[in-house]
Amino acid sequence: MTIKNPLQASYVHNYLTRNVRHTQFIGNLQMENLSTQFFSFALFRELLIGLVGLGIITIFHSSILMRICVRFDIREEVLTNAKNYDGIFLNFYFASSQVALLHIAEIFIWAVGLFGFGLVGKFIDALLFSGSCYTTVGFIADILPDGWKVLPFMISFSGLFTIAWTTSGMVGMLSACKKAWKLKHTDVVENYKKHW
Repeated sequence: MTIKNPLQASYVHNYLTRNVRHTQFIGNLQMENLSTQFFSFALFRELLIGLVGLGIITIFHSSILMRICVRFDIREEVLTNAKNYDGIFLNFYFASSQVALLHIAEIFIWAVGLFGFGLVGKFIDALLFSGSCYTTVGFIADILPDGWKVLPFMISFSGLFTIAWTTSGMVGMLSACKKAWKLKHTDVVENYKKHW
């Protein structure tokens, strides 16, 4: 397409120049926002605090869960040798209760952190929010101030990780209970085998 009219050529030139400048301005503006979003001190601070919290929860969980599992194994061995199968069941219920309390303690640790840093005004709100994130249920709205939006992800990640870790420990405990049940009810097991 050739433009013969000088007025039309001037109009096309102005239009194209204005659009190029506008595109460059928007591109620069987007790059500035992008750099401040990805390389800000606030994000670094939030990630650092989240990772420290995650580390504290992981160390706390691993040390307590290991003690619960080892104590269960030792008691299970002693009770199996004594043929006290009901004691093994009680041992399992006691260990399960300890694990539940362990997770509640971890929710409290996150709540103390949220409240201690002044991110949430009331401790009960911090407790409900950390419990909502830790269990990944999400029944509480995001109450953290601007600049603290990655922290719920860290709380959720710690909950997912520690609950999965607990599940692997509980599988071993449950298999010991199953073995004890079979030893206690050998007549039922033998009767069941005959019919199958």
